[in-house]
Amino acid sequence: MKYIEKFSELSRLNKQLILFLVDLVNLYSAIYWSYVFRFNTLNPTEFFSNPNYFPIYIFPIITIPLFIRTGLYRAVLKHINLKTLFSAFYSISISILLLIIITGFYNSKIFPFDGILAVTWFLSMFSTVIIRYLAYLLLYSIFKSPVNIPLVAIYGAGDAGVMLADSIHRSHRYKLKAIIDDDKTKEGTIIQSIKVYSPSAIKSLIASKRINMILLAIPSISKRYRREILEKLSKFPIRVMELPSIENIIDGNVTVNDIKKVQVEDILSRDSVEPISDLLGKNIANKSVLITGAGGSIGSELSRQVYALSPKILILYELSEFNLYSIHQELKKLDKKVNVIPILGSVQHKARISNIYKKYKVKTVYHAAAYKHVPMVEFNPCAGAYNNIIGTYNVAKQAQEFDIETFVFISTDKAVRPTNIMGATKRFSEMILKMFNEVSKSNTVFSMVRFGNVLDSDGSVLPLFRKQIREGGPLTVTHKDVIRYFMSIPEAVQLVIQAGAMAKGGEVFLLDMGAPINILDMAKKMIYLSGLTPIDDDNQNGDIEIKIIGLRPGEKLYEELLIDDNPIETIHPRIMKANEKNISSDLINEAVKEFKKVCKTQDSDGIRNLLIKYVDGYNPIN
Repeated sequence: MKYIEKFSELSRLNKQLILFLVDLVNLYSAIYWSYVFRFNTLNPTEFFSNPNYFPIYIFPIITIPLFIRTGLYRAVLKHINLKTLFSAFYSISISILLLIIITGFYNSKIFPFDGILAVTWFLSMFSTVIIRYLAYLLLYSIFKSPVNIPLVAIYGAGDAGVMLADSIHRSHRYKLKAIIDDDKTKEGTIIQSIKVYSPSAIKSLIASKRINMILLAIPSISKRYRREILEKLSKFPIRVMELPSIENIIDGNVTVNDIKKVQVEDILSRDSVEPISDLLGKNIANKSVLITGAGGSIGSELSRQVYALSPKILILYELSEFNLYSIHQELKKLDKKVNVIPILGSVQHKARISNIYKKYKVKTVYHAAAYKHVPMVEFNPCAGAYNNIIGTYNVAKQAQEFDIETFVFISTDKAVRPTNIMGATKRFSEMILKMFNEVSKSNTVFSMVRFGNVLDSDGSVLPLFRKQIREGGPLTVTHKDVIRYFMSIPEAVQLVIQAGAMAKGGEVFLLDMGAPINILDMAKKMIYLSGLTPIDDDNQNGDIEIKIIGLRPGEKLYEELLIDDNPIETIHPRIMKANEKNISSDLINEAVKEFKKVCKTQDSDGIRNLLIKYVDGYNPIN
């Protein structure tokens, strides 16, 4: 057992050398035993001492190079298949034919060695295959420890499921215990010696067969049906993995290497709506486009999608050197010939913004730069107010002066009846945009797009939960009733681009965020999808604790998108417009001066008082 384990740990080259030596001995042995069987004697002296039989000694010398040529030594032992059998058959048969030809020239009187060559062919063929099969059994089956090998079930008994089952049997990375399918006609049938069960049997299969992973093998189904399946599976303490795409099925390349982990985002996501193509390129194609905050979660996706729409120049404006470097390097690797300009800077630098507008003749601006982490801004009100309010004022003011065509501001649902400083600063930034649109002496079209949380953005709850699960818990939830709206970053950005293209001036666009998600329920689903169980009143012996820690500074139980009721529909089913009143320019300009003054003195209380004064509906929790 110890020696077998040591052999299995050898490098592939060393294993090939050992197999080469074994084949050499085996082929000479085949010659000996063919004489024994042919002449019924264990003493082959007469045969080997007879010079007429000399050509048969070169049998291994001919055969082993053919083994190498046909790839018999390239084949991995644990993947023994028909190709291995064919390589051995081809190599040995060619060798025997060559020997027959050689002996015919050498000594036609003994042709063909009194039947020895026929016996040699059979013995060498049989022993070559048997040696490899025995090695496979010793290394990967009989003495292979099953400890820690996942016990799995495949969900899907179609072509993908069958191919995956075959790959699992050959890989030994998983142990297949059951196959599950919704088709009642397949229930009870046998695939790859494994029984097919109904989804209603999942709970009992987990208990009786100790299944700890389900492999989803139905890549051709609709997103909606897939979400329904994942929602059903997320109620069980079992890891869920899946095959990534239907392309693998078409190519016939379904293996365990294609399996990827299912994330909770796969349950939260929804069916996409086809974009309106005329809106996508309207403000971008062949134009100079500036994206502020281009390295953030929204800004970087904006950069990708804008780049794909072929702007003349794409200016990436970002405060973080690392984030700017990352998105710039990513775009440089793409094939399109777009002039990408990476610029380090802050939206607080008025002269810097002015220089960029002038130098690159900017036509479209997507303003995504902001401090957005609610507790962090709550603890740093002066920094948050100066960056979010004064920064937005600078970028918008310069856009007006340089006659920028389109200015789109990325807002948030936290700007509606805000309870925190971040939301209040974003609401005041919306007011700045409304004001500039009303008094603008240029042709600049200012608009705002307001939406909720995006999946996996920087500082969001999903990466936090993922990290806490890896560390063994606890998962920290602020309140058992807290709910949030979620949207994927690519969908949000695509809608932002289309909303900005609809704008006539001064609109607040609202994105349809779908159904609200209870954060506590989402935490439980993430634990279950990791193959673990939460510790709760019903299961004190669970794996991961969920701790209710109370609402954070400035946080509220639920978010809204509307200040007033009755949103207006647009030509896009997931984009609406809000009815909101215009803002006095004198009021805004006076407020901006006051914000600058209190920020210079780092007066945190002054910032809060000004937000209470100027932002209707701001009701600070702390």
